[in-house]
Amino acid sequence: MKRSVFVIEKMDCASEEQLVRSCLGKLPDVVSLDVNLLRRELTITHATSDETLLEALAPLGLGAARKDECEPCDLPSTSRVRAAPRRPWLLLGLSGLAAIAAEALAWTSGNEQSFWVLALALISIGVGGLETLRKGWAALRTLTLNIHFLMCIAVIGAMAIGEFPEAAVVIFLFALAELIESLSLERARNAIGMLLDMAPPMAMVQTAKDGWREVQAATVTVGQTVRVRPGERMPLDGIVTAGESSVNQAPITGESMPVAKKPGDKVFAGTINEHGLLEFRVTANTGDTTLARIIRLVQDAQAARSTTQRFVDRFASYYTPAVVAVAVLVAFLPPLVWTQPLVPWLYKGLVVLVIACPCALVISVPVTVASGLAAAARAGILVKGGVYLEQARRMRTVALDKTGTLTHGNPAVTDIITLERLGEDEVLKLAAALNVHSDHPVARAIVNAWNMRAVTVRNTLPVASRFEAILGRGVKGVIDGGDYLIGNHRLVEELRICSPALESRLESLEQQGKTATVLVGDSRPLAILAVADSLRDSSVEAIRALHDLDVRTIMLTGDNATTARTVARAAGIDDVRANLLPEDKLAAIEALLSEYRLVGMVGDGINDAPALARASIGFAMGAAGSDTALEIADVALMQDDLRKLPEFMSLSRATHVVLVQNIILSIGIKAAFFALALGGQATLWMAVFADVGASLLVVFNGLRLLRR
Repeated sequence: MKRSVFVIEKMDCASEEQLVRSCLGKLPDVVSLDVNLLRRELTITHATSDETLLEALAPLGLGAARKDECEPCDLPSTSRVRAAPRRPWLLLGLSGLAAIAAEALAWTSGNEQSFWVLALALISIGVGGLETLRKGWAALRTLTLNIHFLMCIAVIGAMAIGEFPEAAVVIFLFALAELIESLSLERARNAIGMLLDMAPPMAMVQTAKDGWREVQAATVTVGQTVRVRPGERMPLDGIVTAGESSVNQAPITGESMPVAKKPGDKVFAGTINEHGLLEFRVTANTGDTTLARIIRLVQDAQAARSTTQRFVDRFASYYTPAVVAVAVLVAFLPPLVWTQPLVPWLYKGLVVLVIACPCALVISVPVTVASGLAAAARAGILVKGGVYLEQARRMRTVALDKTGTLTHGNPAVTDIITLERLGEDEVLKLAAALNVHSDHPVARAIVNAWNMRAVTVRNTLPVASRFEAILGRGVKGVIDGGDYLIGNHRLVEELRICSPALESRLESLEQQGKTATVLVGDSRPLAILAVADSLRDSSVEAIRALHDLDVRTIMLTGDNATTARTVARAAGIDDVRANLLPEDKLAAIEALLSEYRLVGMVGDGINDAPALARASIGFAMGAAGSDTALEIADVALMQDDLRKLPEFMSLSRATHVVLVQNIILSIGIKAAFFALALGGQATLWMAVFADVGASLLVVFNGLRLLRR
C-alpha cells in the first residue's frame, strides 16, 4: 500500500473537492482519500502508480501534480496569495460587456430571440463560461451533483425556453463570483503560510575559508555559527554563543515585549534581533526549526476535520440530492398533475437548481476553523486540531500543575537547618551530590545553591554512587561509603523517622509556602533544606480570567499540602490536591472526567505527560523549542504565560459563535430564496447572487477571527 500527496492547483471550493472524490473514489486500487481544501492538497492511500492517478485526474482540468514536484521537500507547504492573472479578468470583462449588451438589446427591441441578442449571448457564454461548462461536463462524466453541473443545466434550460440574455448574465455573474471567491479564499489559505516568510532565506555564516559569508539558509547545517545584525530576523534556531541583545519573539511565543538574550540562551527562526549583534550556534535545519514545526502542526490541524465539519459534510451529502429532487418536482409536477404551463414552472425549477448546491455551508467551517487556528498561532498558542478549538468553549474544569505552571519553576534554597553536628556547607554539599543527576526543580535549586557557594568555599562535589530515584519522594545514594538520602515530608514519615520536633519544623516551613526536604544519613535526619518558588503575577490574572469564564480550577501537585494550599490561596485556585505522584495525577484526572464531561490539564509537558494525555485537552506550558511538549500536548502555550489559557478559551467561544452564524447564514439564505423561487419572485441571476454571495459572506465572516 502506498501513500501519495498531490497538489490540485485549481481546487478552490467544495464542488471541486466533490468532483475529485467522485473521480477517484470509483478506482478499485484507491483505499482512502483525504482532501485538504485550504491547502489544495489531496492525500491518497492506494495500490497503483501515481501516473495512473494523474491520468484519472487529468480530464477534470484542475491542474493536478505530485507535491514533491511543486515545492521543496524540506519546508512545510504553504499557500501564498497569488495575484490573479490578467487574462481571466479580460475575458470576464468581455463576457460581461456582451451579456449586458444582449440584455439591453432585448429590452429595447422587445425581442429576446433576435439574431443579435442570440449572438451576443453566445459570445458571453463562450468567453466567460467555458471553465464552468468544462467543469460541468466533468461533473456529468463522474455523475457528481455539484454547482458547476447544476449551473450548466440551468444555462442550457434557460436557453431552451428562450431566455438567452438571462443565460448570458447568469454565466457571467457566476464566473465573476467564482473568481472573487477564489481570491477571498487565498487569504484564508495564507493565514498561517505568512509565518514561513518570517524566516529570512539567507544567513550570514562563519566559514573556515572565507570568514563570514552570506549563504542560503537551507544549506546551513547544525553546528555552524550564524551572525545576525540589529534589525534582522533569525534565519534558524540556535543557542547564542556571543553578544547580547533583546529579541522580539512574538512570531513564536506571542510575547508583546522583547526578551533579553545572552550566551547560552535559545533563539528561534523568525524572531527579530532588536539591538546588539548576536552570534549563535545552529541547532536545527530549516525544516526542523520551531517555526517550521509550528507551521506543519497547524497545517495538519487544518487538515483534520472538526466535529462541526463532519456534521456539515454528512448534512450536505443528503441535502444536495434532496434539493435537486425538489427542483425536478417543481419543474414538472404542476404541469403534469395540474396541467399548469410548462415554461414558468420549468424556470422556477431552474432557479431552485442554481441555489441547490451547499457550497457556502461546506466552505464556511474549514475557513472559520483555519482562521481560528491561525489567530491562535499568532498569539503563541499552538492547537493540534480544530476539534480542540471547538471543544474548549464547553470546558468548565481545568486542572493545573503548580511548579512551572502557576509558579516560575525556578525555586531557590531559602533555609538550611542542621539537626546534627554538620555545617551548612557540608549539608549543602551532600544534598547537591545526591541531587546532581535529578531534573526536579527542587533538586536543581539545591544544586544551584551549591554551585554559587562552591565558588567561595573552593570545594569539589563528591560523587554519589548507586544513585537511585525514589519516585515522587526523593533520591538516595552512597557518598564516601555512607548511605544518604534526601526526600520530602512524605518520605521521612514512611521511613518512620519523623519525630515530633522534626514534624513541627517541617510544618512551620510549609505554612510559609516553602517546600521542605530532609537530608537523611545512617537512618537519621541530618538537616532540613527549604526551597521556595514564587508565584507568577500572570497566574493570578489567568485564574481570575478563568473564573470570569465560569471555569473551575483545581491544583494537582506533588508538593506538600500546606505549601500547595498557600500557593493556591494566593492564586485564587478553587481546589487543591497535594502529595500526588504522576500516577496519582492521572487518577485525579480520571476521577474528574467521571464527574465532568470535559476536563483540561495544564502542565510542563514532561512530568505531567500521563495526565496531559488523559485529559480532554492537554495544555503544555512554555513549549517553545521543546519537542516533548509539542508532541504530548493537544494545545501548546509557547510562552510561560498562563493568561494564554483563558485567551484560548475566549477564542474557542468566538469561533463557535462565527460557526453558528455561518451555518445560519448559509441555510437561511438558501431557505429564503427557495421561498422566493416557489413564489415566482426570484430570477436566475438573483439565484447566482444567493449561492456565491452566501459563500463570500461566510468566508469573510470567518476571516474576522484573524483580527483577534
